[in-house]
Amino acid sequence: MLQHHFDNMEQQKEASSLGMWIFLITEIMFFGGMFAAYLVYRYWFYNEFAWGSTSLNIWLGGINTVVLICSSLTMAMAVHAAQLGMRKLLISFLLLTLGLGFVFLGIKAIEYTDKYKEHHIPGQHFHFGEVKMIDGSTVDVEHKVDQRHAQIFFSLYFALTGMHAMHMIIGAGLLTTLIIMAWKGKFSATYYTPVENIGLYWHFVDIVWIFLFPLLYLISRIHIK
Repeated sequence: MLQHHFDNMEQQKEASSLGMWIFLITEIMFFGGMFAAYLVYRYWFYNEFAWGSTSLNIWLGGINTVVLICSSLTMAMAVHAAQLGMRKLLISFLLLTLGLGFVFLGIKAIEYTDKYKEHHIPGQHFHFGEVKMIDGSTVDVEHKVDQRHAQIFFSLYFALTGMHAMHMIIGAGLLTTLIIMAWKGKFSATYYTPVENIGLYWHFVDIVWIFLFPLLYLISRIHIK
């Protein structure tokens, strides 16, 4: 639908795309600042960050990485279907993307629940005592780490993953809106800008996780032979 302040659909599409890219640049700066803070504290308190990273469930993190990569593929297919004006296929791929988003959030909820049970939530009841290794063994780290520094790791872990999860929830809401609009026949081969823009947002959120996974789960992980 052409808005009154645009001369044609192409001009409207270009303006909309520019607005989305500007928004994504601000998001890059926001997450970039959080990544920088993590790396600085990791340099200062490497031991605690290494053990904190080792305590994270690499299998659940890995599964979530695969889930988001698949969701990027289905989102790309949804955009392609919109460009071709294939309404039913568009709805199908949007539903698949939304479903994968909920799978990711469900797995993240399991991780958060485990951290709560292990008393790894920063605060009055925080205690970092044991770490389950990838081979199933358990290492007592209570006297290997400074509890205050360990809290910094988990504070940043929850800040980074929590902010990412919030963006995922927003993305799920946007996808739901797209599904409703597609169901009502709002898109065609000549008008699919909202699908394209929300696709950019979804890909951005996926890329953020691609950086988060190695940063939090992999690069500092301790391996005991």
